[in-house]
Amino acid sequence: MKNLNHKFLCLMLLLLLSTISSRSQNFGKYVNTFIGTAPLIEKKILGYKLPDGWRSWAGLTFPGSSLPNAMVQLSPMTEYGSGAGYEYEDSTILGFTHTNKGHWNLCNIPILPMSNPGEKFGSKFSHKKESSAPGFYQVYLDDYDVNVSLTSTLRAGFHKYEFKNNTNRQILFDMGKANSRVSTWAIEQEGDNVIKGFQGGENVYFYAIINTKISKLSKTEVGKRTGYAIAHLADGNNQPVEIKIGLSFVSTENAKENVLSEIGKKSFDEIRKEATLKWEKILSSIQVKGGTEKQKVMLYSCLYRSFLWPALRSDVNGQFTDANKKVVKADFNYYTEPSLWDTYRNKDVLLGLISPEVTLDVIKSMKDVGDKKGFIPTFFHGDHGSSSIAGAYLRGIDNFDIKGTYEILLKNANTPGGARPHVEEYIKKGFISDPDIPNPKVETKAAAGVSKTLEYSYDDYSVAQIAKKLGDTANYRILMARSKNYKNMFDPSTRFMRGKLADGSWIKPFNPQFPYYEYMYREANAWQVSFFAPHDMKGLVELYGGPKGFESKLDSLFTVPWNPNYIARNVETMIGQYCHGNQPDHEAPFSYHFINKPEKSQKILDTIMNTLYGIGDNGLALCGMDDAGEMSSWYVFSALGIYPFSATDAEYIVTAPLFDEIKWRTSNGKTITISKPNKGRALSSIKVNGKLNEGYFVSQDLFKNGGRLEILTR
Repeated sequence: MKNLNHKFLCLMLLLLLSTISSRSQNFGKYVNTFIGTAPLIEKKILGYKLPDGWRSWAGLTFPGSSLPNAMVQLSPMTEYGSGAGYEYEDSTILGFTHTNKGHWNLCNIPILPMSNPGEKFGSKFSHKKESSAPGFYQVYLDDYDVNVSLTSTLRAGFHKYEFKNNTNRQILFDMGKANSRVSTWAIEQEGDNVIKGFQGGENVYFYAIINTKISKLSKTEVGKRTGYAIAHLADGNNQPVEIKIGLSFVSTENAKENVLSEIGKKSFDEIRKEATLKWEKILSSIQVKGGTEKQKVMLYSCLYRSFLWPALRSDVNGQFTDANKKVVKADFNYYTEPSLWDTYRNKDVLLGLISPEVTLDVIKSMKDVGDKKGFIPTFFHGDHGSSSIAGAYLRGIDNFDIKGTYEILLKNANTPGGARPHVEEYIKKGFISDPDIPNPKVETKAAAGVSKTLEYSYDDYSVAQIAKKLGDTANYRILMARSKNYKNMFDPSTRFMRGKLADGSWIKPFNPQFPYYEYMYREANAWQVSFFAPHDMKGLVELYGGPKGFESKLDSLFTVPWNPNYIARNVETMIGQYCHGNQPDHEAPFSYHFINKPEKSQKILDTIMNTLYGIGDNGLALCGMDDAGEMSSWYVFSALGIYPFSATDAEYIVTAPLFDEIKWRTSNGKTITISKPNKGRALSSIKVNGKLNEGYFVSQDLFKNGGRLEILTR
C-alpha cells in the first residue's frame, strides 16, 4: 500500500510538472496574424513611387482563424476583390468568410451579425477592439454593438456573437459575394435553427446550426451576385448567439456531417483550446534562445503562416470532388494543389519536415489529378511539382506510388500540349524562344522563354533524381543532359540570361533592367533570373568566367540602382536589382557560398531579414506577397541558418542563424541542436556532431537521425 501511494504521488508530480511545463511553453504568443495585412508605401523600400490607386502587394495575408492546412479559414472581409479580403487600413468589416488563400480567390460564404441595420451592410471597427491568435479572431462591430469571436476546426467554423441589444438581431448571409466569381447560390432554413446552402463558382456547401430560434429567413435576388439572405433571430434570448457551420465541397449533407463530427456539442472555449494546442504542436517543434523580441515574433509568425496552404478538401467521410468534378472517396486526405511556382523553393520542404503526413497526402492528391487529367498539376509557371515530389521522396517521404507518379512526371516533361507549354521547342532546340516584338511593354504577352527554359532545366534535373533512384538509367541520362539547357540562354557578350528568337539569334534591343510579366522573363528582368541554376552552380559560375567574374556580376546585382520609372506590380522591394518582393531570385543571396565568400551572402541575408520583414509604421507590412507562405518560409529557414538552396536535393546550405541556439524536434522524434556560440555574423566553419564539415552543405541525415550543428562565425 505504501508503495502504491508512492507511485501515485510520483505520477501526480509528473503530471503537475508536465502541466507547468506545457503552460510555460506558449509559442502562440509570438504569432502576430496581422503581419502581412498592412500596405507598404515607402518609395525607398519599394523601388518606385506607387502609382495613384495602387496598393503594394505587401503580404496579402489574412488575420482570421484557421487550423494547419484546413478547409475552413475564417476571417474578416473588408474589401471584396482584394488579395485576402482584409486590408489593415480599412475601417469597415463587410462580413466573415470561411475560405482563404491570399490570391484574390475564395473568401466564400460571408456571414455578418447585424442589429438594426441600415440600407448598407457593414460595420465600422477599430484595431483597438480587435485581437487574434492562432485559431482565434475577435473584433467589436461598432455600428451593430456586437462583439464577434471566431474559432475553427479543420472543416468547420464557430462564431460567437455578443449583442449589446437583444432585439432585432439579424445574421446576413451575403451569398452573392466572394473573392471568386459567384455563378449562383441557394439557401434554405431547416427546422427552427438551421440554415444550409450552396455558393456556386468554387462550389462550396455549408450547414449552419444556430443556438437561437430563427423567426424568419428572408431572401433577396436569389442566385444573383447582388442577392443575399437574412436570418431574423427570435427575441427573448439574452445568451451569446453561436453559429456552428460546417463546409464541404461535395454536399450540404457532408457539411452537416463535418460540423457534427468536429464540433458537435463542444463549447466555443473547447474548440478554441483544441485549436491552440494543435498550433502549439507545430510552433513548439522549433524552440530558440537569443535573438530579439522582434526576431522571435517574425520567426513564429512566419512559421505559422507557412502552414495555411495547401488546404484540405476532403470531408470526414473521405469524399471529395476530384479534378473531373466527380464525387469520389479515397483513403487519404485530399488537398488543393500547392502554389508550386512559389512554394517549391522552400515552403513545401518545410511542410515535409514538420508535417510529413500532410506532404504525403498532398503528393497523393497531385497524383490523383495526374491520373484523372493526364498530367501532374503545375500551377502558374514551370513544372515544379517535379521538384516538390522529388524533394519529398529523396527526404524519405516515400509511402506512395512512386513509379506511377514518376511515369506521369515523365509525361509532363515530354508531352506537347500538356503540363509544359512550348516543351516541343524546348526538347528540339534546347531553349524556348520569344517573338520579335517592337517596343515590348511590362504587360506584353509572350512565351517568357528565358524563365521557362531555366525552370524546365531544373525540373528535368528533379525528375532525373527520381529516375536515378529508381534505376532508370536511360531517362536519367536524357534528363540530366537537358538540365544543362539553361546555358543556352546565357549571352556571354552581355553576361545575362537573354531572350532568343526562333532562329536562335538574340532579341534586340535588350535592356536587362526592364521587368516583364511574360516577355522573355516571368515577373522579372534579366538581372533577377540570371543567377538561377540551383542544380548546377558550378556550371553557372563557369559561364561567368569563374569565381572572379561571377562575384563581380553578383555584386552588381545588389548594387546597380533600380530605375524608379520601371514599375511592374509584384516586382517590388529592391536591393539594387535584386527583388525580394517576388520569388524568381530568392536563391541569389546565398550564391556567394559557391565562390567561397559566405560572409558576403550573410550581409545580404541580414539586410533582408532585418529590414524587409515586419516593416512600415506599425511593423505589419511584408516586402512582397507572401504567396501561400513562400515569403514566410524563406525567413524561417534563413533565420534558423539552414536553407534548401536546391529544394530537390536532400541537403541544406548553412548560414549564420539569428539565434544563439535552436532546438528542432523532428517529425520522427529526434532533436537537432543548431548553435552559434560566437557573436560574429561571418561564417567561418561548420561542425556536425563535433566533426568539421567539408563545404557549406549539411545533409538530410540531421533530420533523420538528429544531431548537433555548430555554426562558427567571426
